[in-house]
Amino acid sequence: MDQQNIEQHRQEARSEWPFFAFLTLVMIFIYGIVVVQDTALREDPARLAFFTILMVVHTGLYWLPLLPLLNTVQGLVFLLFQMILAYTLIFIAGSPFLTFGLVAPFIGLSLGILPRTAAAVFIIIVLATSTIVMVFFEGWTSIGSWLFLALPVTLFIIIYVVLYGRQAAAREEAQRLLGELEDAHAELADYADQVEELTLAAERQRMARELHDTLAQGVAGLILQLEAVDAHLDNGDSQRAQTIVQQAMVRARGTLADARRAIDDLRKGQEDGRDIGKTIRYKTDRFTISTNIPCHLDLDLPPTLPETLNEPTVRIVTEALANVAKHASATGVWVSLKVENQALAVEVRDNGVGFDPTASIAPGHYGLQGMQERAELADGSVDIISQPGEGTTVSLHLPLNTPQPISDR
Repeated sequence: MDQQNIEQHRQEARSEWPFFAFLTLVMIFIYGIVVVQDTALREDPARLAFFTILMVVHTGLYWLPLLPLLNTVQGLVFLLFQMILAYTLIFIAGSPFLTFGLVAPFIGLSLGILPRTAAAVFIIIVLATSTIVMVFFEGWTSIGSWLFLALPVTLFIIIYVVLYGRQAAAREEAQRLLGELEDAHAELADYADQVEELTLAAERQRMARELHDTLAQGVAGLILQLEAVDAHLDNGDSQRAQTIVQQAMVRARGTLADARRAIDDLRKGQEDGRDIGKTIRYKTDRFTISTNIPCHLDLDLPPTLPETLNEPTVRIVTEALANVAKHASATGVWVSLKVENQALAVEVRDNGVGFDPTASIAPGHYGLQGMQERAELADGSVDIISQPGEGTTVSLHLPLNTPQPISDR
């Protein structure tokens, strides 16, 4: 038996101390009555000393701290030894008065130490031996009166011990459930901390995507236009420079509007309810005006689409066009949106210089990562197909029955 179980049984034994304290007082009372009434015992110092020592030993054995740890055989040996001590005390004192006072505790202890069958056999042994002792002292005529007293008291002790055992078991079960409840509470607290951490991480990612898709893209486009203005001014083409400046002003206003809309979405947790086809057309037209790169748009969409598709579609198309403007050196871009196989299929293809998708991305560039995150949050997928010198194709597939992403709320 491990140390934890030993400590548990010790605690159970400590909970029984009131019973053993009461039993000790009963033993002291019995001892006092016998010594006071038995003059011969008092006049024989040796017999009195022997009687006193056996009473102390008999009473002290009830206080064994490991009494609940005894197995069936050990418990039976303990009870038999105590019974022998009890009958020895009865014969030393020569008083049948001690019979029930010393033997009755064995009935309750047997129910607590032994299994039911062994306890029943032991109780029968106790009743039989105590009856024999009474017959020895009082004769055969005492059997009826003895059994009339012993049987009801035995039944009372059995009922009391059984009810007490059930109460103790219920108390132990309540303590066990309380411990499990405390453990569950601790686990829920840990889960709450984890959920809070995941929520904060998801919100940080969302804000990072919003900043990248609005301010970062807008500023990057403005930088490209300002570089073009600078180049035209160096070449003396002020008219073209002025045209690009006007386009940059339009872009700056659009970037500001996008930033405000993103802030509003973060505050309200609402999706962009605009028509997805009109939004994509506006994005491609602005791309052509800003970059002078022809953008061919092919829209084959049903009259209505789930609003949950708006944000990921617009953001990913905008990011793909921004990458074409910054990196592709393309002379043409083709954008198509159509519904097939219960999914929205989006493709952005250019004829630019291409790149190696497996190569590591330089620090500070999170566009491709943002595309992947947005697609995953919409329960979809995005594929980047490209090779150096062969252009780039961004393919997005979003299921039409995708649920509202919780992390974007």
